[in-house]
Amino acid sequence: ILLILGFLSTLAVIALIAVAVTQNQPLPKNIKYGIVLDAGSSHTNLYVYEWPAEKENDTGVVKQVEVCKVEGPGISGYSHATEKAGPSLAQCLQQAEEVIPSAQHKETPVYLGATAGMRLLRLQNESAADKVLSSVGNTLRSAPFNFQGARIITGQEEGAYGWITINYLLGNFKQVSGWKKLLHSLKSSSETSGALDLGGASTQITFVSKDLSSESPENQLYFRLYGKDYQVYTHSFLCYGKDQALQQKLARDLQATWIDFYFQTLEDSTLPDPCFHKGYERTINISDFFKNPCTSDKKKQLPFSQLYIKGEGDYQKCRENIQELFNKSNCPYSSCSFNGIYLPPLQGDFGAFSAFYFVMNFLNLTSERNPLALNKVTSTIESFCARPWQEVKTAYHHIKEKYLSEYCFSGAYILSLLENGYGFTENNWQMIHFLGKIGSSDAGWTLGYMLNLTNMIPAEEPARPPLSHGSYVGLMVLCSLVLVSVLLFAWLLFHKPKCLQKGIV
Repeated sequence: ILLILGFLSTLAVIALIAVAVTQNQPLPKNIKYGIVLDAGSSHTNLYVYEWPAEKENDTGVVKQVEVCKVEGPGISGYSHATEKAGPSLAQCLQQAEEVIPSAQHKETPVYLGATAGMRLLRLQNESAADKVLSSVGNTLRSAPFNFQGARIITGQEEGAYGWITINYLLGNFKQVSGWKKLLHSLKSSSETSGALDLGGASTQITFVSKDLSSESPENQLYFRLYGKDYQVYTHSFLCYGKDQALQQKLARDLQATWIDFYFQTLEDSTLPDPCFHKGYERTINISDFFKNPCTSDKKKQLPFSQLYIKGEGDYQKCRENIQELFNKSNCPYSSCSFNGIYLPPLQGDFGAFSAFYFVMNFLNLTSERNPLALNKVTSTIESFCARPWQEVKTAYHHIKEKYLSEYCFSGAYILSLLENGYGFTENNWQMIHFLGKIGSSDAGWTLGYMLNLTNMIPAEEPARPPLSHGSYVGLMVLCSLVLVSVLLFAWLLFHKPKCLQKGIV
């Protein structure tokens, strides 16, 4: 009897422990990965994203885990050596291989989206653009990932995916352990925030407007995210990124009649430019200058092959020159931004990222706790432009000369675009928040692209314990009852109650 009781009690204890350990052990993390390459006009970035395989409302919960900046120019910069475009990505692809578990390489999708730099190259030389994409595609196919395509995305897509990124990271689509707590100042009376994106070759504005009409359906897009439908306004202005805007401004200066007279009275071809610091000089090859689709329509015969720019550092004259880029004379709709493009009334807060952020951050104008007033922003940029070039060069010797020399123009251009182009004023300027990162993720179109694409990746059943909750509880109760019964029987056997002892006598 003792042996039987001992065996039963031991068995019950072992069963209890085994069931508890098995049921409560950590569940395996079922994580999926995705790679998006942002092939911009000036450079390419590779982003690695991850999300749980079990999605929420058909959309993955995506977060950025790695970013790698590709060495060299953007892929459009390889138009004269197209075979080098693909190999330039190799180092960053190797970095992605190290981040993503090797067992998941084959199932990890990789996408490349080329933006305005490649849009311009396609307009200028379609054959070269195709060869660049072919070279890039060959390299991505040779990587151990699941190649899903390399293509030139539209300006609308770029704007819309940037809008998705901003609102996802701010927790506007659903309540996540998100960044609203970190960015408590980004409060909007509307349900979502708008997105302002500025690159080297294009700029995008995207937002939800209650007053959105059907006047311009080509500027409307529809999305379904986290079980809800969204209708957004978006427009991309090609040639209005900060680099191409500078090219446009210089082309206009060359085209002006007073410049023609100026060159007839001087021996050298020197162009004074108020948007560069006093003392700065730059040489431009005229033949290369007008090959660009953004300036080719302004081409004219000039009696010289090179143009010498001399900086003046005059912010007010610079703004006057830049404002000529925005044609506000004709609007076929109820309201417009510029160049006859429909723009509904601005609504809610806006997140401004990419070059908007990089330029304003350099100028120390990106404070989120206490956003600066427009007049303070203007005076700061004006003061910076007035500094002599040698002083600026000495103070910021760690920054490449090309970038440093253009911060004055870029700052003035950003204000012109936001004020003259989109219609922001002193009254609503603080609706704009300049964003570089939100949490650990970069503000940009790539996360939104990945987030939207996860709708096409089938959801998987979440990892579950071996037993259902009911079965687990029932088995634990049964094992406990067996153990208690054995212990009670043993106690009764060795401590016989008096009634049992009298019955035995």
